[in-house]
Amino acid sequence: MGPAEIVVVGSYNHDVVLSVAHLPAPGETCLALGRRTSPGGKGSNQAVQAARCSARVAMLAAIGCDPAGDEALDVWAGAGIEAAASPRLADHGTGIAMILVDAKGENRIVVDPGANAHLTPSHIDQAAALIRSAKLVLAQLETPVTATRRAFEIARQAGVLTALNAAPAPDAIDAELIALTDILFVNEIEAGALAGGADPAEAGAALLARVGQAVIITLGKEGAVLFHRGQPRRAHPAHSIDAVDTTGAGDAFIGAFVAHLVKSGSFDQAMAWGLAAGALACTAMGAVTSFAPENRIAGLLAPQA
Repeated sequence: MGPAEIVVVGSYNHDVVLSVAHLPAPGETCLALGRRTSPGGKGSNQAVQAARCSARVAMLAAIGCDPAGDEALDVWAGAGIEAAASPRLADHGTGIAMILVDAKGENRIVVDPGANAHLTPSHIDQAAALIRSAKLVLAQLETPVTATRRAFEIARQAGVLTALNAAPAPDAIDAELIALTDILFVNEIEAGALAGGADPAEAGAALLARVGQAVIITLGKEGAVLFHRGQPRRAHPAHSIDAVDTTGAGDAFIGAFVAHLVKSGSFDQAMAWGLAAGALACTAMGAVTSFAPENRIAGLLAPQA
């Protein structure tokens, strides 16, 4: 393998998924219908999907010196993801996420960040050479903004593309971080939060004025919309599928998108790959366990060729 094309600065979580008949209302107690555990974390999820699309990927995440941290290294090794730059922290456990999934495939997620909250600019500086040699640096908001901002500063100085998934949805976003962002990924809720409650069209236009190249708003069953500087807004429809579990679908979209973008340079082709990967992720349980390999994504897209 050559140097990493994509460096993901993000989170790793050990996911505990509980199946329920319906999502509980406030104060309501539900009995789970089943339980399973799996690797997760938005950063790690996106890295795995990108690697399954044949991109060369490196992961920069803080994990604990515990069995869940061992699990993270095994997951990344199995996906062919470089992880030498990911620090192991003796004083903090690996992140954990509790996920409720109902009979319709909808979910609610609560995350304890653990080691993820202790990724520092110093950790980023130690990986500066890795970042400078990449084509794209991808981050989310499950790790400290100070670390992400430092990664984007190094990338911007080296002419490396920066992509930010502004999730979990913030009340506000760091002005310096958004100014260092070339490509912004948000869902409809996140777009509204960042743009003051505007509808997707208005939110996309407002956010595009704050980033370098493009804003992508994902709309679930309605597909996604691409706002690309200097070009008209383009809506891309979703694939029709029977959803089993929507957990990780957004991460699958982003991972496949960035993998194909660094290969093709085409935002529209990247949108197609992202939507196909996101749709396939909804057809199986879990996040990483539901992510499709490149040939399955290509097969879903084949009728459109």
